[in-house]
Amino acid sequence: IRSILKNISIPVQLGGGLRNAENIEQMFELGVSSVIVGTMAVKNPDVLEEVIQRFSGEKVILGIDARDRKVSIEGWQEGTEIDDVEFALRWKKFGIQRIVFTDIARDGMLSGPNLEALGDFARRTGLKIVASGGVSSMGDLELLKTLEEDGVDQVISGKAIYEGKLDLKEIFKC
Repeated sequence: IRSILKNISIPVQLGGGLRNAENIEQMFELGVSSVIVGTMAVKNPDVLEEVIQRFSGEKVILGIDARDRKVSIEGWQEGTEIDDVEFALRWKKFGIQRIVFTDIARDGMLSGPNLEALGDFARRTGLKIVASGGVSSMGDLELLKTLEEDGVDQVISGKAIYEGKLDLKEIFKC
């Protein structure tokens, strides 16, 4: 992480494995611009509340990994019965402003984003949403753009870029 921050001049968002306030503080001290937390919101909500108060709901982003609209944690290994919208609304009250919403049934499958779930989630929560999971083409990005008014204003794509299905130059034109 230190090496990445040293060699680039764009904001760096970090997610994964952040399980306590000390980890998060360390990342901000290194120069990370924002952190994404998920499991902590379920397992250590009191700690996350303190982290949000200390660093702000702009810098602390809630990651919701959902399978059939239920929150999953621990790197998708543990399912819960927590409704994704209710969970987001709970954290909105504490200042969270943005959600990375991953439909884990579609992530890495290149099967297209779950537009229905994303749109419904964005409209019902009123939060800014980063769509994650399923993006496979420029067509998918165009479809996601139709949800921008609902609050879906950013996209994460991995596999489609690595496999050459998306061209970064084309993405930036979109």
